[in-house]
This record gives sequence, C-alpha cells and structure tokens, in this order.
Amino acid sequence: MVCIVIGARKFGVNPDNIATPIAASLGDLITLSILAFISSFFYKHKDTRYLTLLVCFGFMALTPVWVLIAKQNPPTMKILKSGWFPFILAMMISSFGGLILNKTISKEQYKGMAVFTPIICGVGGNLVAIQTSRISTYLHMWSTPGVLPLWMKKFWPNPCSTFCTSEINSMSARVLLFLVIPGHLIFFVIIYMVEGHSVPNSKTFVVFYLLAGLIQVTILLYLAEVMARLMWHQALDPDNHCIPYLTGLGDLLGTGLLALCFLISWLLRSKAELDGISEPVSGPF
Repeated sequence: MVCIVIGARKFGVNPDNIATPIAASLGDLITLSILAFISSFFYKHKDTRYLTLLVCFGFMALTPVWVLIAKQNPPTMKILKSGWFPFILAMMISSFGGLILNKTISKEQYKGMAVFTPIICGVGGNLVAIQTSRISTYLHMWSTPGVLPLWMKKFWPNPCSTFCTSEINSMSARVLLFLVIPGHLIFFVIIYMVEGHSVPNSKTFVVFYLLAGLIQVTILLYLAEVMARLMWHQALDPDNHCIPYLTGLGDLLGTGLLALCFLISWLLRSKAELDGISEPVSGPF
C-alpha cells in the first residue's frame, strides 16, 4: 500500500481513487489465501491437541511487543487508542451479513447467491470507501478537525445536495453512482461465462440485481457524507472511523438486498410456472 500511494503521487494520480479499492481487494484476496493455507495446516494437524492453544497464547504474548513498536509513532498511537471500536463494531455489522448468507446459501431458491455476494459487497464497499477518502481529504484541506466548513454545517444534508449539486463531493458521488450499473453488468457477464446456467440469468433477476446494487450504493454514499461530517465534528479522522462502519454496513446491505433479489426472482418464476401448468388444465372447460 505504501508503494501504491507513493507511485500514485509520483504519476500525479489521486491516491484516494486508487489506493482505497486496491486495499479492499487485496485485503480480501490475501485474507482468503492466508485463511485457506492456515486452515489446511491446522486440519492436517487436527490430532495435535494443544497446537491451536499454543498458537493463540503465542499471539497473545506477542501483543505487548507490537503495542510497544506502534507507540513509537505518534499517528499510529492515536489509532492504537481509538481505532479499536470502529473495527470491532464493523466486524459485528458485517457478521450479520454472514448470518444471512449462512441461512440462505443451502436453499434451492438462493442457488448461485454465494457467487454474487462478494461482488455486490465488494463493489459497494469499494465505492463508498473511495468517496469517504475523498471527503476526508477535502476536509483536511479546507478545515481543521472539530470545525466543519460553513457549507457543510448540516449534519444531515438534503440527499439532493449529496448527489445533485456542483460541489466537488457531490460530483464525485454522482460519478461513483453512475459506475454501479456498468460495473455490475460486466461482473454479471463474467460470472455467467464462468458459472454458466448454475446462476440465474432471467431479465427479471438482472433488473432486480442492478436495482439492489444501485440502492445499496446510494444509501452508502449518503451515509458517507453524514458520517464524515459527524466524525469530523468530533475531531475524528473519517478515514479511520467511517470506512470500517460503511464497509461493514455495505456487506450487510449487499447480502440482504441480494437475498431479497433471489427470493423475488424465485417467487415470480414459481408463479409463472404454476400459471403455465394451470392454463392447459383449465383450457377445455
């Protein structure tokens, strides 16, 4: 991430537009890779009774060492003191999305949902993280922590002012919102090419899926504006305190709306099938 930010600055590109989505994407990829490797290791040694306890105690013993190292850097010290709560709460919010996925993934009407979940959650999370980083950078440039600019005094701005004005953050929100449908369509085509008929491909499902993605990102972009103002008013950095909440909420909204899409699509398909069966039976009468 350090190399990406320095490289972006060297080439005259805003790191907010590049570093944040790459961080989220690499975070998912690296986490899943490490999780797969470590779980395979523990599975091979599942008969070793005290291995997992030993590893846990080892990490707990190393924690004071990392704290001492982190305390050497004043900006890191601030995160060490106040950065725990946003991440823990974000994990709790995101875990509710995992519960929804766990309850639905094994049911026939939600077949293929596991493939779309990382896409809708990832797109929403990346776009709102970009917007939050841009708002945070804007506030750092034009104000000081604890003091909002005059044109951002309202904590709950009108949604129209968030998306429909000539203000720079409103323009970036519109651009990010316009990326939702083309982005999801590209990913949908890729998924369909890879997975084939194992995923829903009806026009109804595609419309509801795109609508879900649009609703998710619209809500997240508006909340990014609100939360950034609230955090800045409390002299807290939105980068550290908003992005975890918003990405966790993006996971929850994305999973919930996606489950609703599959359910509605299945109900409409079932109704159409029932109508098709009942018509020939009632025809002669």
